Amino acid sequence: MDELKGLLSGAGKQLFDAAGQAITSAATEYIGSVINEMFVKKETDTKRFLPSIKNMKVRGTTTTTTTTLQSVVEGRILNVAEVLPRFGRHGRRRRNKFKDVTAELGDRNAGQRSSFDVQDFYQIRQQCLDNGTLFEDPEFPASASSLMYSKRPDRHYEWLRPHEICDGPEFFVEGFSRFDVQQGELGDCWLLAACANLTQDHKMFLRVVPEDNSFEDGYAGVFHFRFWQYGKWVDVVIDDRLPTYRGQLIYMRSSEQNEFWSALLEKAYAKLHGSYESLRGGTTCEAMEDFTGGVAEMYDLKDQTPPNLFEIIEKGFKRNSMFGCSIEADPHVLEAETPEGLIRGHAYSITKIQLVDIETPGRSGKIPLIRLRNPWGNEAEWNGPWSDKSPEWRYIPDEQKQELGLNFDHDGEFWMSYRDFTRYFDRMEICNLSPDSLSDDEMTRGKISWEMSMFEGEWAVGTTAGGCRNYLDTFWHNPQYVIRLDDPDEDDEEGNCTVIIALLQKNRRSRRNMGVECLTIGFAVYRVTERDLAQKPLKMNFFKYNASAARSPAFINLREVSCRFKLPPGTYVIVPSTFEPNEEGEFIIRVFSETANSMMENDDNVGVGDLDDRIAPEVPGYVQPSPQRQAMERLFLDVAGADGEVDWVELKRILDHSFRDDLPKTSSLNGLNRQTYASQQNAEAGPAGPGGGIEDLLSMLLNMCCKGVLGGDGDGGGGGGTHPSGPANLESQIVPNQPLHDNISSEGFSKDVCRAMVAMLDVDHTGKLGFEEFQQLLTDIAKWKAVFKLYDTEGSGRLSPFQLREALNSAGYHLNNRILNALVHRYGSRSGTIPFDDFIMCAVKIKTMIEIFRERDTDGTNQATFSMDEWVEKTLYS
Repeated sequence: MDELKGLLSGAGKQLFDAAGQAITSAATEYIGSVINEMFVKKETDTKRFLPSIKNMKVRGTTTTTTTTLQSVVEGRILNVAEVLPRFGRHGRRRRNKFKDVTAELGDRNAGQRSSFDVQDFYQIRQQCLDNGTLFEDPEFPASASSLMYSKRPDRHYEWLRPHEICDGPEFFVEGFSRFDVQQGELGDCWLLAACANLTQDHKMFLRVVPEDNSFEDGYAGVFHFRFWQYGKWVDVVIDDRLPTYRGQLIYMRSSEQNEFWSALLEKAYAKLHGSYESLRGGTTCEAMEDFTGGVAEMYDLKDQTPPNLFEIIEKGFKRNSMFGCSIEADPHVLEAETPEGLIRGHAYSITKIQLVDIETPGRSGKIPLIRLRNPWGNEAEWNGPWSDKSPEWRYIPDEQKQELGLNFDHDGEFWMSYRDFTRYFDRMEICNLSPDSLSDDEMTRGKISWEMSMFEGEWAVGTTAGGCRNYLDTFWHNPQYVIRLDDPDEDDEEGNCTVIIALLQKNRRSRRNMGVECLTIGFAVYRVTERDLAQKPLKMNFFKYNASAARSPAFINLREVSCRFKLPPGTYVIVPSTFEPNEEGEFIIRVFSETANSMMENDDNVGVGDLDDRIAPEVPGYVQPSPQRQAMERLFLDVAGADGEVDWVELKRILDHSFRDDLPKTSSLNGLNRQTYASQQNAEAGPAGPGGGIEDLLSMLLNMCCKGVLGGDGDGGGGGGTHPSGPANLESQIVPNQPLHDNISSEGFSKDVCRAMVAMLDVDHTGKLGFEEFQQLLTDIAKWKAVFKLYDTEGSGRLSPFQLREALNSAGYHLNNRILNALVHRYGSRSGTIPFDDFIMCAVKIKTMIEIFRERDTDGTNQATFSMDEWVEKTLYS
C-alpha cells in the first residue's frame, strides 16, 4: 500500500511538473522569454568638452514663427516668447507664416533664434572701417587665457597681426592645397589632417573658409570661419592677432611665409573650443565632422578590422568621404618614429585608394594601394614597399603612374600597399558626408550621395533620461525613433542594407568659453512589427522580452558614438540613451544609408483619449431637474454670494477646506493651527445655508460628481448635510487616513493654481465661475486626484516624473516627449518629484490649451488658425 502511495505520489508530481512546464512553454511562446541583456560602459583616456556656441551666429535661420498644438501647449507651459528652430527629417526646416499663426496637431515647431550678443562679421567689419580701427575680439582676447586653461604659458608670447609678422600678408597664395598646412608646437596634428582633407574639396573648403576674408579690400583686422555644430552651421568671428615667439608663429602655419588662412582657421577653431590648449588630443573625424557636417566612424584595425574594409574605403571615396588614420602612441616618447618611418601618436590623412595594374615577371593583375599624407609635410615618410622611389614602382605601367599623379617629392605624401596599411596602422577614421555636401558637378562625375535622416532630441531628468537597457524600468522612457529600410544595397549579395547610426550629444549650456564634459552615451536598435508599433512609445514589456538587433559597441563619453551595421530590410526602433538614468542633455541622431530610408519619432500623438477604467467616475446627468441638483445649486449660491459666481479667492477657500485633511498636520498658517485655520475658513465663507454650508456642499458635490472613484459604492447623496447611504467624502473613498503630506502647503492651493482653474472654464473671461462651470471643475479635480492617488502608491504625496506620462494618459491626455519635458522643467521640484497641486496645474494647463485648439479646429483636421490679437488674448488669459 505504501509503495502504491509512493507511486501515485511520484506520478502526481511528474504530472504536476509536466503541466507546469507546458504552461511555462505556452507562456514563453506567447510573450517570449525575459531577455537578460547588459550594456557596457567605457571611459576615454582624454576627456573631451563640448563647445558653447552662444555668441556665434547661426547661418540660414528663419525669422518667422510657426505654432502647432505641441508648441501651443509647450510654449504656454514654459512661458517662452520664442520657439527655437527644430529639425525634422533630412534636417529641413519647416516654412513659416507670420500674418496668421497656424497650428497643426502634434507637428514639430520652428522659429527664430535670438540674436542678442551675437557677433556678426559684416557688422563688425563695417563698424571698424567707419571708425578707422582694427578689430580686437573681446570674446577671445590676446591673452594667456586664450592660449591655455590648465596652466600658465612657459614663456612670453607676443600677439601680432600678419602685417607685423611679414611684408605683404595674403589670405591665399595661389589658391589652397593640402600642402599649405604645416604643424606648429600645438599637438593638434588631427586638426591638420582634417584641414589637408578639406582642401581637396573646393565647395566644402569655401563653405568653411569664406572667400570674402581678405588682407586687401575692406581689411579691418576681422575674419570669419564657419563650422558645423550640433546640426547647424555657425559663423565664428576672430581678430587676426596671432600668438608668436620671437616674431614667428608658434602654431599652425602655411608652407608660404606670407599665407595666413590656415593659421587663422586654427585660431577660429580654438575660439570655438575655448582655447588653443583645448585642441590637444582630439580626433581627425571630430574636426572633419565640424568641417563638413558629416557622420564619422572609427575602426580599430588591430582588434576588429571588418573583412570588407577595402570595400568600405572604396565606397567612401565614391561618396567623397574623408579619411584619417593613426598609430598608437608610445607612452614614453612623444611622436616616436618607427623603423618604417611612420610616426606614433600622429594623425595621417588618407588621400586616395586605388586598385593599380601591376605586371611582374611571374604574373600580372591588380594590387590595392593607398596614399597617405603626414601633416608635417616633410621627409618623414613611409620607407617600406611602394614608398618614394621603391623598386616596386617599376612594375607599374607609365600611364598608370601618370593617372595616379605619382611624384617623389619630400612633401609628406606617400603610397603603401593596403596590406601594409592594415598591418602598421592601428586606427582609421571615416567622415561620411551629408547629401548636401556634393555639388552638381561631382554628381555628374559619378559621385554618389548617402541617404540621410536626422532628428533632434533631449534627455530630461525624470521624463526622457531613462538610462540604458540595464535600467529596464526606465529605459523605455528614452526617446524612440522608427527607421524603415525597404531596399537592400545594390551590390549586397545577402540582400542587406548598410546603415550608419550616429548619436551626437550637444552642449546646451550658455556660459562663454566654458565646456561641458561629455556624457556617456550609446544606443540600441530593435526590430519591430506593425503590431509592436501600435504602442507609441514602446513600453517596458517590449524591451523585457525582445533582444536588440544591433547596438553601439559600448557606452562611452565621446561627443559622438557611431557604428555601421548590415541589417535586413525591415522596420527598426532606435533608442538613444545615456548610460545612467537622469543624466540631462540634448542630442542629434542621424541615420545614413545607401538606399532610401524613412525616419520618424515613435511618440504619442498630442490629443485627448479615454479615461482610465480604474478611475473613470460615473458622473450622473445634470440636465434634468432633480432634488440633488436643486440642493447643490442652493448650497453653491450660499457660498458664491449675491452674484451667483465664485472668483479665485472663493474657489481657493472652497478647495482648501475640501482638502483640509491633506494639509501638513504640524504646519501652521500665520500662527494658527489647523483647527483654527479650518474654523477661520468656515467663518470666512459666510453663514451656513441649508445643508450646513461649505462642508456639506463639498461632501455633496464631491460625492455626486465622483461616484465609483476607487472603490466608492456609487450611491448618490441627497440634499442637505446627511447622506445615510453614501460615503462621507471623496477622501474616505480613496485612501482613508493617509494624507498627501507635503503635496499641498500649509497655505493650501496656490493662487496660481486657483486662477488657472478659473481661467480653464471661464469662457466669458469674467474671472468667475458659475454653478455649471464649478460643477465641471469639481468633476475634473476629483478625476485628477483619483489619478494621482492611483500612481502615488507609497502615499508620499508626490509623483516621480517618470510616472507623469502614464498618469496623464490615465487622465485622458496623450502627450509627446517634448511636452512632457516642458512640463517637468516647468513644474518639477528640486527634489525631482511632482507635488499634487503642481500635478493639478499640469492637468489644468493641458486641458485648457487643448480645448482652445479644438475650439478652432471645427473641421477636425488637426489644424487651427489664430490672428495675432486672438492668440495673445487666449494665451495671456490661460
